[in-house]
Amino acid sequence: MVRCFLIHTICPVSNLGPGESRVLYSRVFGPNEATFSAQHRGLSPEEKRLLQKEKVAVVARQVQSAVCLSREASGRPLVESVPGEEALALQEADSGAMCLRAGEPFSEEMSALWLGVQSLAFTLVCEAHENLLLAEGTLRNLSRHCLEQLHMLGQGSEVLLKSDRVDALLGRVLPHGQLLFLNHRFAQGLEKEVAAYASK
Repeated sequence: MVRCFLIHTICPVSNLGPGESRVLYSRVFGPNEATFSAQHRGLSPEEKRLLQKEKVAVVARQVQSAVCLSREASGRPLVESVPGEEALALQEADSGAMCLRAGEPFSEEMSALWLGVQSLAFTLVCEAHENLLLAEGTLRNLSRHCLEQLHMLGQGSEVLLKSDRVDALLGRVLPHGQLLFLNHRFAQGLEKEVAAYASK
């Protein structure tokens, strides 16, 4: 099962310090760990929400660090794409996977898969036993739909204002955090559904 999906920044943003990342969108699947943890049982709902938010921020910072290291190691210059070149930007995207050990930040070991497209990162955190090839395909599919249908690469692209569309996309591609094996016919139907929803 997928634990969470994030869209966050990986390049410096004017009012953030170096090494910081801004989470633009996050969706957590499954129950909040703080509900079942004896250590966090006495927390109020607001404190549990803040704890969950901090866990997501920790993942975003770790992924940002991994993307920066990957880009430095590759030595390729970062070329800004313009709207309409989403497919090219996705082809040139940096990608990777990392293990999140138990307690860093989740109570169990998790796998984080990321895709760095220019100044954005798309991250999928899933349980350690999940099929990583299927998770990577799902992440690329989600990223492609976000970039193409929601036009996230352009100047002034407000991901925060498009959260309802990202929610709808996740509901179709990743229902309740479950990774789906997609055959060709189902994938085509999904493409049509997403395109119809995005055109509204």
